[in-house]
Amino acid sequence: MKAMEAALNAGQAQDGAGRDMSLLIVDDDKPFLNRLARAMEGRGYLVRIAESVQAGIAAVEESAPAFAVIDLRLGDGNGLDVIARLKEKRPDARGVVLTGYGNIATAVSAVKLGAYDFLAKPADADEIHSALAASPDSRPVPPENPMSADRVRWEHIQRVYELCSRNVSETARRLGMHRRTLQRILAKRAPR
Repeated sequence: MKAMEAALNAGQAQDGAGRDMSLLIVDDDKPFLNRLARAMEGRGYLVRIAESVQAGIAAVEESAPAFAVIDLRLGDGNGLDVIARLKEKRPDARGVVLTGYGNIATAVSAVKLGAYDFLAKPADADEIHSALAASPDSRPVPPENPMSADRVRWEHIQRVYELCSRNVSETARRLGMHRRTLQRILAKRAPR
């Protein structure tokens, strides 16, 4: 990482076509952060990492990157604060917001603050690279077989159930539903 910081400071964060390939990744999930940093380096980016909103803003202040991948929920605050500061320092920067808690209101807020794209975790390096490299005129293509609303709800319930170590009572409490209702949902097969 020291060599990358030296290259950034020397202005060598460019690809063969002269494009700035500096990338800041801000995420408090250290294993994910390190894996993503290595994967993005392999795709030609000069990567700096930060594990908090404060460290992300400090990295932007030091040298605003051309690209950023920022987790929405961090231990010390909201990743949108980093996006907002990045857009102030470098309006042409492309920032992608990652979150495991995606909803339309948050996505709208992220875009209004200057995020280029909004991806649900776990996003892989190929998805992130595609979002960062997409041309401004390209429009997202709707999926051929989008998930139904019932399937999205079912997957969310399954995710919370797993996060609660398969404890039905705790899952029901966190989802704000009756325990028996949750048991009936869990007993059914996944909707299409």
